[in-house]
Amino acid sequence: MRIGVLTSSRADYGIYRPLLIALKEDPFFELSIIAFGTHPSSRYGNTIDEIVKDGFNVKHVINSMLLDDNANAIATAVALTALKFAEFWKEHGDDFDLTFCLGDRYEMFAAVTAGIPYRIKFAHFHGGESTMGAIDDCYRHSITHASMFHFVSADVHADRVRSLLGHNRNIIVCGSLSIDQMRQMEMLSNEAFFEKWKIDLSIPSVLITIHPETIQYQRNETFANEVKKVLDNLARHYQLIFTMPNADTAGSVWRTLFQKTADQFKDRAFAIENFGSQSYFTCMKKSAFMLGNTSSGIIEAATFGKYVINTGERQMGRVSGDNVIHVPFEASKILEAVKKVEGSHQYNGINPYDKGGAVSIIIDALKSI
Repeated sequence: MRIGVLTSSRADYGIYRPLLIALKEDPFFELSIIAFGTHPSSRYGNTIDEIVKDGFNVKHVINSMLLDDNANAIATAVALTALKFAEFWKEHGDDFDLTFCLGDRYEMFAAVTAGIPYRIKFAHFHGGESTMGAIDDCYRHSITHASMFHFVSADVHADRVRSLLGHNRNIIVCGSLSIDQMRQMEMLSNEAFFEKWKIDLSIPSVLITIHPETIQYQRNETFANEVKKVLDNLARHYQLIFTMPNADTAGSVWRTLFQKTADQFKDRAFAIENFGSQSYFTCMKKSAFMLGNTSSGIIEAATFGKYVINTGERQMGRVSGDNVIHVPFEASKILEAVKKVEGSHQYNGINPYDKGGAVSIIIDALKSI
C-alpha cells in the first residue's frame, strides 16, 4: 500500500512519528513523506532535519512560507501553498493509494484543497475537534469534507465528523498517536538534558507554550501584557521554559514576549525554537506544570500526570481531562490557577485521548481497506 504523508510542522510530525515508524518497518507499506510549511524554514528551526535524523527519507520538499505573520501574509501563504500543490498533485497524485493529512493548519488546508480536483484519497487525523479561539475550525472541517477516511481521537469527535459528513462511513476512533510516542520514547536524564540545552530540570520549572488567538488576533498585545505580569511573578519561584509559537497571525507578539523574558531572567528563563519530541516530552514530564494554550497540554499532559493551566479560548471546544484548568487571559485568574495547581498532588485521572494504542488500531484499519 503506497502511503503519502503530508507534514507541515514540528507539531504534526511529532504526532505522526510512531505511525511513521510502524509504516516504515512493515513491508506491506511503501512510505513517502511530503514536507512543507515551516519544515524547511530556518526561522522555525529547520525541523526537516529532525525527520531525517530520525531515519526517514523525505521524498518531497515544498517551500511556500512567508516571513511575515500578518493576515495578508497568512492568506498569501495559503494561496502560494495551494499553487505549489496544484503542480505537485498533477505530477504525483497517482503515486499514492492513500495520503495522510493531520489537524487544522492553514498550510495543511491549502495542500488538501489543491488535491480535491485530482480526487486525491486523503485520510484525516484529529478531525471533529474544535478550537473556539482560533480560525482553525474552518480549515479542520474543510479537510474533513475533503477526506475519505477519518481517524479521530475521541467518540465525541467521531460524532461531530458524522454530523459534518451526514454519514458514518470510514470513521475510526483511535485516540491520539502522540500518546503512543510518549510511551515508546526513552526520556532524557537531567544530566543529558542539561548537556543538550544547558537547562537544569532539577530546578522547579514551568513549561510554557502560547500560540496567538487568531479569531481576535488584534487582542494578542493585550493578552501578552497580562501574561507578562504572570511571568514576572512566576520567575521568582520557578524556572521558565518557553517553546516558541506556531507560524500564525500575530505570532511575533508572543515570540517577542518570550525572548524579552528570557533576556530579562537570563539564568531563570529559556526560549527554545524547537526541542524535538524527546526533549519536549522530557521537559513536560519533569516540569511542575504547564501553562499556555497548546494542544499538547490538552491531549498529552494527563498521561504524565501533569496539570495544565489553559489560557484563553484557542483550545476551548476540545475535550479535556480534569487535569486542565481553563482561565481567561487575566493575570489574576492565571495566578489563582497557579495556587490551585501548587496545592494539588500529581494528577492520576484518565486521559480521554488514550484508547490503548492508536498505531495498532490505524494499521489494522489500513490493512482492511
